[in-house]
Amino acid sequence: MFEKSRGEQNKPLFSHRLDNKPDVLVVYRGLRTVIEGKVADMPGLFDPLNIRGLSLKNRLVMPPMATGMATEDGEVTDRHIKHYTTRARGGVGLIIIEHTYVSEDGKLSRGQTGLYDDRLIPGLKRLVEAIHTEGTKVIIQLTHAGAKAPRNITGKQPSGPWNIILPNCSEAPRSLTVPEIKTIVVRFGNAAYRAAEAGFDSVELHGAHGFLLCQFLSPYANQRNDEYGGNLAERLLFPTEVIREVKTKLGENIPLFYRLGADDMLEGGLTRQEAKLAANHLEQVGVDVIDVSGGIGGDGQRSFTEQGYFVPLAEGIKEVVKVPVIGVGNITEPEYADRIIRERKVDMVAVGRTLLSNPDFPRQAAQKLGIKL
Repeated sequence: MFEKSRGEQNKPLFSHRLDNKPDVLVVYRGLRTVIEGKVADMPGLFDPLNIRGLSLKNRLVMPPMATGMATEDGEVTDRHIKHYTTRARGGVGLIIIEHTYVSEDGKLSRGQTGLYDDRLIPGLKRLVEAIHTEGTKVIIQLTHAGAKAPRNITGKQPSGPWNIILPNCSEAPRSLTVPEIKTIVVRFGNAAYRAAEAGFDSVELHGAHGFLLCQFLSPYANQRNDEYGGNLAERLLFPTEVIREVKTKLGENIPLFYRLGADDMLEGGLTRQEAKLAANHLEQVGVDVIDVSGGIGGDGQRSFTEQGYFVPLAEGIKEVVKVPVIGVGNITEPEYADRIIRERKVDMVAVGRTLLSNPDFPRQAAQKLGIKL
């Protein structure tokens, strides 16, 4: 089932011998590679990328970051449109709209965007059209907070795979019944259909940071003893059903993104090795891009400060899949972002807080790298 590791070909290119042939030496020199005296371009940050018909003008991604700008019912506002079009105008290749709840009982916070009802489509369509006008592709992240959905937001006791309190939560959830799980699967699919109706180029499923898809995959959060819990294959059943339902609603020609929490970062949680097996499975069932993050209690922003702190997780996932992988984690320097793509550690780079503070970062990065947009 699992393919042979491609770790050797993904190592940094410094003094790396191509295809293990001692007579062919590849030496990394800034933005280019020299092979037996001949110059050959390596894909970099500002090279285009095509993913199942989705053509990106560059590999710079604005990751999903909650803005709290939606109405009480989750509708898009003019503030949203201004926020995202400003970043699109700066030259980013792909924008992933913030986590958007597929069901009212899966809402995390006030001001969160929603896609649980058809009446939310027109606002999101305006947002998509405004971003497309700037020449940037846009997808939307779909999520259900599960055990993290607070009672003061939903009016209900939170529910999840098991009745364990997650990090940074205050109330124990009740365990979802199998019929309830099936209903949530359908709601993910319906939300994906609405996303397509709004004109989004694709969707991303949020399977990280302790949200419901992440909860089912985690051995810490999921201690069920039915078909949805137990070994890794059983814990992958709910994510698999969601993926298949969403792909049915999107159609085979639209690529599917999946944000994978590749390390729970707590005792008894999902390990990096299990995450690699999970990533291989996600690819087999139809995921076209894996967006790698970590930490079941959050994205690790407060725990790590070094540049690219989740890039090693992404590099590990890239070793076992053929689909493109997105790396993230306090990436602020254009040279670093460009290099990790050229060294084949990742295929795309997500720059979050830097884009929030500096919407013109893509243009400035290109200029610094000597590239004309």
